[in-house]
Amino acid sequence: MYVAVKGGEKAIRNAHKLMARDRRGDTKVPSVSLKQLSEQLYLSVSRVMAEGSLYDAELAALGIKQSRGDLIEAAFLMRAYRTTLPRFGYSQPIDTARMLIRRRISATYKDLPGGQLLGPTFDYTQRLLDFKLAADAEVPSPETQTFEKTEVVPRVTDLLNDEGLIEVDEAPAPDTPVGDLTREPLTFPAARDLRLQNLARGDEGFLLALGYSTQRGFGRTHPFAGEIRLGEVELDFFMEELGFEVPLGTMTVSECQMINQFKGSATAPPQFTRGYGLVPGQGERKVMAMALVDRSLRAHELGEEIDSPTQDQEFVLSHSDNVQATGFVEHLKLPHYVDFQSELELIRKVRKEWQEKQDAAGQELLGEAAQ
Repeated sequence: MYVAVKGGEKAIRNAHKLMARDRRGDTKVPSVSLKQLSEQLYLSVSRVMAEGSLYDAELAALGIKQSRGDLIEAAFLMRAYRTTLPRFGYSQPIDTARMLIRRRISATYKDLPGGQLLGPTFDYTQRLLDFKLAADAEVPSPETQTFEKTEVVPRVTDLLNDEGLIEVDEAPAPDTPVGDLTREPLTFPAARDLRLQNLARGDEGFLLALGYSTQRGFGRTHPFAGEIRLGEVELDFFMEELGFEVPLGTMTVSECQMINQFKGSATAPPQFTRGYGLVPGQGERKVMAMALVDRSLRAHELGEEIDSPTQDQEFVLSHSDNVQATGFVEHLKLPHYVDFQSELELIRKVRKEWQEKQDAAGQELLGEAAQ
């Protein structure tokens, strides 16, 4: 047993060395820097920050480099590092209405009060490979001057709310406790604050598939992208020693307000309802999928029949975490020799008994035929 253990340790050390070699690749090619990753692969960095629950672009870039571009592994590294950090408290709720907007669009109003701001997006590209990038061509400058909106612009949901056409989204009392998934295990039924935390950390691909399913009839939602925002918001922290809030800086966030039809119930009139998504960094696809799933998970509180997986919060929330799912799946690569030998002996025994029954049945048929 001792020899086997020592041999395993040596194999693991060599596997680590092989990984480091493969991660570096051809040493004749310059090593990619963290600054290059955070600046040029910011969408990947944003996903790792969201799913890793840690807003730090440089650390996310380090995770991507260390994991050779495996974003789930990078998020795993971020979460592991996050557990080593001291917590000094909670920041004040961010006010996305005062966002320094880089992108703001709505699919509900052509002439949106406050204006549409296309910003950085793939939406209107032709999805053709740009071989100029292979030659490191110069980045073209926009023909028109780009700008950011600093003033407060009305939300689409506020416009509908003025007419009483959308459910009221009342802010909770300041002393209302907020759950923290990073400190307490998830239990069911889960309140919306915990559900949104879970979705924000959830796997983008899984949420995208669930959101797509709601549009295809598995969730009975008819969504409209009320508003999507990308920009910077200020973070404030209340210092008890000083008795007032101090600014911590700014962070980039993506936000989506999804508008959905609602036929009404015994207690609520026909109106629009809301789905919400918010993640750090630039993650437009993620917040849209998140908003779709958030709305489906509200089926119970809106008095709707639960008849699809996306409306089942235990199914959605228990399977959306890619770090947990990865660990559960990848543990299958670890040794299961004893378990398999037990299964092997069992299947041999059952197969032998089955064959004996088959042989006995065959002999019986032969005896009947001889008669």
